[in-house]
Amino acid sequence: MHFRHLGRSGLKISELTYGNWLTHGSQVENETATACVRAALDVGITTFDTADVYANTVAESVLGDALAGERRESLEILTKVYWPTGPKGPNDTGLSRKHIRESIDGSLKRLRTDYVDLYQAHRYDHATPLEETMQAFADVVRQGKALYIGVSEWTADQIRAGHALAKDLGVQLVSNQPQYSMLWRVIEPEVVPASRELGVSQIVWSPIAQGVLTGKYAPGAPLPAGSRATDDKGGARMIASFLRDDVLERVQGLRPVADELGLTMAQLAIAWVLANDNVSAAIIGASRPEQVHDNAKAAGVELPAEVLTRIDEILGDVVTSDPAETAKASPAERLV
Repeated sequence: MHFRHLGRSGLKISELTYGNWLTHGSQVENETATACVRAALDVGITTFDTADVYANTVAESVLGDALAGERRESLEILTKVYWPTGPKGPNDTGLSRKHIRESIDGSLKRLRTDYVDLYQAHRYDHATPLEETMQAFADVVRQGKALYIGVSEWTADQIRAGHALAKDLGVQLVSNQPQYSMLWRVIEPEVVPASRELGVSQIVWSPIAQGVLTGKYAPGAPLPAGSRATDDKGGARMIASFLRDDVLERVQGLRPVADELGLTMAQLAIAWVLANDNVSAAIIGASRPEQVHDNAKAAGVELPAEVLTRIDEILGDVVTSDPAETAKASPAERLV
């Protein structure tokens, strides 16, 4: 396993990070979830990402149980706050001081730890003054409940504003967690340049585009039974935009590239996001331990420049790169 600095900080994280969105407490049984976490540890992954909203807090509990007994100092545990949790009352969501204070305590209890290495704003909260949010995050750091702070799916301007406030408050905003893959490159025009300037790095989710970049979805063919595209708990909704025949046809064109490199298509997709020097880690999920072992083989793979160019030529105009898509990720009003 290779390790990279998280932003302009001294903290290193494993370039493959294990995430449990849509799996723990939802798609897979706890025993299988634990086996996946053990597989991650076996391949050298030390960084684990979750969020209080995943399975309405259950995912954090499952991860905490799975990591019980491990040396805490050898792990980097990341979680997030914003989306509605609990009974979904008026203050059970957002980035208010109240919700952040209550949420960090709940997350620490479920994760069975005294602190998290990174506490992230899961979206930008248009209903709370940014000053209030950053002051609350600074307090979490000063209380020793988090070491660093990060954000997720923030625009370049939002990252700049949050970073400036964090700096004034004496805390480090070191990361952004966006969706990023060969097919979804909306962070490249604005977010990545701003992040490089500020010393903020990306921890990217969905590097294989919800499974589309594995090549298992063929144009004109029925959806594979048991796949994410058939999961009515959220997976099907998230993957729908990629299931167009023009996208799937281009993705099939990547297979010869992967074969020539001795990689699976999933490994090629993960290696591709890690080729971006502003990416500290790619988040991988799994519903079976074997998936963890397979994906881990992408660690340390370096793709030649000519391969990156060839990938761009194959995918052509099915790539989404409009930076305006990032702003759409944060609801204009809080969800309850």
